Amino acid sequence: MRFEFTSLPTQKGEGALMPFLPLILRFGEREIKTHGLLDTGSTVNVLPFSTGLELGSVWEEQKMPVRLGGNLAAFEAHIIFVNALIEGCPLTELAFAWTKADNVPLLLGQTNFFMEFDVFFSRSAMFFEVMPKGANP
Repeated sequence: MRFEFTSLPTQKGEGALMPFLPLILRFGEREIKTHGLLDTGSTVNVLPFSTGLELGSVWEEQKMPVRLGGNLAAFEAHIIFVNALIEGCPLTELAFAWTKADNVPLLLGQTNFFMEFDVFFSRSAMFFEVMPKGANP
């Protein structure tokens, strides 16, 4: 499936183009529509605290801690498995580092988004394509 880059305002008032992917997340009986930032530099998928709560997860019940680096190193995080539905793709289980931070977008990183999906970026044409691994273009 082909998606357009999203224009976000910057401090200088210009628009920064970012690859935000629309997706549906399912956890238990709950389902939310959201957007995830495709981040090839992120080692893991990252789920903001409020998004995990919106999905119905309970922080105190999480038993698999994980350490994050960079700007999120100071925040506690746990592994949580969430099903993701992307237009034109089958339902896929993704592992997220659910962080206590809310100052971060939902990040789709190397483990395991880019392990499950092939992505082609065309920044100059302002689009990106996402397909399940092994699918023919």
